Amino acid sequence: MKTPLTHVNAAGEVHMVGVADKPVTARTAVAMARVRMQKETLEHLLLGTGPKGDVSATARVAGIQAAKRTSELIPLCHPIALTGADIALRFERPGEDATLATVEVRATVHAFDRTGVEMEALVAASTAALTIYDMLKAVDRWMTITDLCLIEKSGGRSGHLHREAP
Repeated sequence: MKTPLTHVNAAGEVHMVGVADKPVTARTAVAMARVRMQKETLEHLLLGTGPKGDVSATARVAGIQAAKRTSELIPLCHPIALTGADIALRFERPGEDATLATVEVRATVHAFDRTGVEMEALVAASTAALTIYDMLKAVDRWMTITDLCLIEKSGGRSGHLHREAP
């Protein structure tokens, strides 16, 4: 059975793609996620008065840790020796008439390897967002995580790709 799918072999079975013949290049990926919350919840985050402590620092560490363990979570991902990972948080307060605030999480991941780091960036952004939710859920159970997406990648055969954040 011939298939155009890269992770399915000739017998139709799922397998991990071999990357040994691919050239080693510098790889970078940037992913993002947003956490929408009540404006009072954002104030707890900014003031450090949440019930579980420093939300921002914990979310950044969680995102970095998640990037490093992506191949343990996503079955067909290759283990990659990361050369860097950064989690940046940007806080958006609502206007006077609005009630929802936003924390934008951006995960930037670097490696020098044979395969890309898109999954590592996506797992990092989602885990940092989930950590924000976990640490503030006692204040606001109705937070929403949205817009998880890849916004930039470079390295490898496809070169540099970029899109605007949603």
